[in-house]
Amino acid sequence: MSTAYRGIGAFRLRPHPHLFEINTWTWLEQLSAQSGHATKLADVPDDKWDALAKMGFNVIWLMGVWRRSAESRRIMVEDPANFPQFERALPGWKPEDVISSPYSVAEYFPDPRIGNWDSLDLVRDKLHARGMALFLDFVGNHTALDHPWISAHPEYYVQAGQQDYDRNPSLYYSSKTTKGTRFIALAKDPYFPPWKDVAQLNYFDPALRTAQINELHTIAKHCDGVRCDMAMLQLSDIFANGWRHLLGNTQAPANEFWAEAHAALPNLVLLAEAYWGTEQRLLDLGFSFAYDKALYDAVRDIHVLQVRDRLRSDPRQQSHSARFMENHDEARRPEVFGNDRLISAGTLMGTLPGMRFYHQGELEGRRIHLPITLRIAADEPLDPASLALFQKILEITKQDVFHDGEWNLLEVAAVGDVSTEGLIVYEWRSATAWKVIAVNITADVSQGRVRFADRISASSQYDFHDELDDVHYARNGAELCYVGFFIRREGFQAHLFDVKAVPYCAVDGAGE
Repeated sequence: MSTAYRGIGAFRLRPHPHLFEINTWTWLEQLSAQSGHATKLADVPDDKWDALAKMGFNVIWLMGVWRRSAESRRIMVEDPANFPQFERALPGWKPEDVISSPYSVAEYFPDPRIGNWDSLDLVRDKLHARGMALFLDFVGNHTALDHPWISAHPEYYVQAGQQDYDRNPSLYYSSKTTKGTRFIALAKDPYFPPWKDVAQLNYFDPALRTAQINELHTIAKHCDGVRCDMAMLQLSDIFANGWRHLLGNTQAPANEFWAEAHAALPNLVLLAEAYWGTEQRLLDLGFSFAYDKALYDAVRDIHVLQVRDRLRSDPRQQSHSARFMENHDEARRPEVFGNDRLISAGTLMGTLPGMRFYHQGELEGRRIHLPITLRIAADEPLDPASLALFQKILEITKQDVFHDGEWNLLEVAAVGDVSTEGLIVYEWRSATAWKVIAVNITADVSQGRVRFADRISASSQYDFHDELDDVHYARNGAELCYVGFFIRREGFQAHLFDVKAVPYCAVDGAGE
């Protein structure tokens, strides 16, 4: 497992970082509307970067900066199947509002709408000056149909024969290349139909692997890390299972692609979009972080045992997990975790070890899910409850203890006839700070006692300051040592305690 959080240059990423995903094209459209003139990356006012740094973000992922495909846009705007989602996001949309997919990359060069290499370098330097890293995309599984490799290097792609094409032309792209007509497989997730606007790369071709690592070298000159789209699809067994019917007897290379990529660029931070239980495999191959979709699903579905099992794993492993409530692929937070669940889910995902991943619009409680092939969504009001909760969590978790401290999951003992089932309790502790977080992830009241063992002196008094509600709870050290700390939370509620030893009678005796 990689432990390198270093960028390609001298920048070093903070442990347990906060990442903010920005849909770059949409953001620039919004800034253009506000300023009244076309805004590119180089034109973004410094106060926008200042605001992100002040909120506590350590990584800015500029999603979708690469040159987009004209062919992808044509496909998107001509396919009636896309129109309902366009209408939901932008009622009265027009063809000029449709852009091509950021995951149909025509070239790893900044799209003219975004800027150029100099503007990317300018933004990277501005982020570094504010203590933030820059992440960009690497779309390893496929390219746009009008990528230069289609014509010049068709051997880089999975190909079919004439009979395969004639049997089902919807699975292939017929292209006149420098080496004659080729039938190139459309890229796909093995569980879904092909994506219509992208061509499947052949990861059993050594020359393609070399070319992809060269692309990563180019990207790495301008950023600190890359978010790798559908990273598990490049694993040799998964790739073979999906494409063996077209690969024939072609043998897999001796090494995994990601191991080769990490060896070539050991200081480039790799973030994997990963599913199907492949997270640990990818971490072992050199990724610094991987999506924790398993935790997201378990919290969403209130599978308490699965949540506990996930959090009982080694904290060192968890420090490489990217925890999120939404991203551009998932439904918006209010649709999955309504405001009745906001406090519990928001506190949990924002205070666990690992990368804490936030998405543009999430803080404000946006409900419109923007298709990545629309340039902008309709206006909608801010949600004050969402904004207040996330601002509070981000402000609290800027503190060093949430980044440099030690994290431990704590056991909850039953007390009385009320179940402990929903309570997840854990701590962050350093030489100078101690936080205790208690989250009820179920709809029913939960209660229990937590023993802190040698963390407590029986001769001291302790102030448990709930920073979510700004309420103080005075507790006697002897009670905490020998009986335990009593916690009771209503459904989907949470405590976030700052704990300090204090002289007797220094705080009010308020509490539960």
